[in-house]
Amino acid sequence: MDKPLLALTRVRRETLATEENVAELAQLRWLAVIGQLAAILSAHFLLGVELPLVPMVTIVATLVAINLFIAAAPRYTRVGRGVLIATLVIDMVGLTAQLYLSGGTGNPFVSLYLLQIALGAILLPLSAATVLAIAATAGFALLSVWRQPLILPMTAALEADDILLLAHWFAFAMVAGLLVLFVTRISRNLRARDAYVAQVRERDAQEEGVLRVGLFASGAAHELGTPLSSLAVLVGDWQDHPAFRADAQLQEELADAAAELQRCKDTVSQVLESAGQARGEAMGTVSIGDLLGGVAEDWAANAQIPLALDLGAAANAEITADLALRQAIWSLLENARETDSPRIELVATIDGTEAEIAIHDHGDGFSEDILADLGRPFRSEKGDGRGIGLFLATTVARRLGGKLAAANRADGGATVALRLPVVRIG
Repeated sequence: MDKPLLALTRVRRETLATEENVAELAQLRWLAVIGQLAAILSAHFLLGVELPLVPMVTIVATLVAINLFIAAAPRYTRVGRGVLIATLVIDMVGLTAQLYLSGGTGNPFVSLYLLQIALGAILLPLSAATVLAIAATAGFALLSVWRQPLILPMTAALEADDILLLAHWFAFAMVAGLLVLFVTRISRNLRARDAYVAQVRERDAQEEGVLRVGLFASGAAHELGTPLSSLAVLVGDWQDHPAFRADAQLQEELADAAAELQRCKDTVSQVLESAGQARGEAMGTVSIGDLLGGVAEDWAANAQIPLALDLGAAANAEITADLALRQAIWSLLENARETDSPRIELVATIDGTEAEIAIHDHGDGFSEDILADLGRPFRSEKGDGRGIGLFLATTVARRLGGKLAAANRADGGATVALRLPVVRIG
């Protein structure tokens, strides 16, 4: 059985967080490697501390190789939590080996164990972090018994104390700097994750609203199909009736009624066709000129308000589209018509790889509350239960990889714009 959408979202979210943490840990390891190498070379060559350079530098080179291997590995091998645990364990093993070669617990850099424990507590679940803390404690205990001595220069005792004091200061500064850097970045990742979770939850709620509206529209379309067909037959019979054929005005009115009924039947067919399309399978490309030209022709045939069409350089540009996009544009035009605007402009422009389809009206504009809740279902100044147009247009735009924006115009009225990616510029 397929996993629910929320479960898949949660898995994807955890995968993204783990991948980001592995990347942050890799960057931290580069800094730690540079710090270790600087400390080893400075202590040996500048301060005269006798250190086993070959094995210690070999450990640093091993950590560098591991970091390069992780960076070059396929992405799917770098996102598991096991990779995160393994990298922390490798870092702890490398630290233990370095401390063993340079005085054990007497080495000031033994405080780096605390850094490893802190990272485990931040990145790992409680059980894994506890195991890591126990391993660090065991390593500290072993280093207090088994270690190679740290040989300081054979000079005055004060000079040796100064060297240890300098090493303590350097170790403290290194741990403090790495902790601040890493915790700051992890906090940033957590804030980004929380924002992503909130966005996903909002989209889930909107998708549920779209599903309810779609089911209702589909059911209503099925129910309307039969009476509309009956009315069409009835109007057709009236048009052929001898008593009605003699009245020219009545014939004109019946012709208008038949045209409106056909329009209703076409709309019902489009709703049913849209409801039956598999999501994504019915998508194709269409030129902006053909799309908006067809909308403008239908508008001129059915609406009473003038519509000015301005395609400009966007006429031959192609965008991803399906039946729902045309319905969304029509819905936005209907919203503009209901503002009692004397005229409406439908304008298409191109900005780089993005096309904008904007509807300008000359009504009263949007209230601040509507602009703040743009795209939320059932938020409208028309009354309770209305406001589906902007909501559906927002959903269609997002499904096609774009977005919807709205603003009041300085000279009066409002603008609602669909911004969609351009597939090809003709």
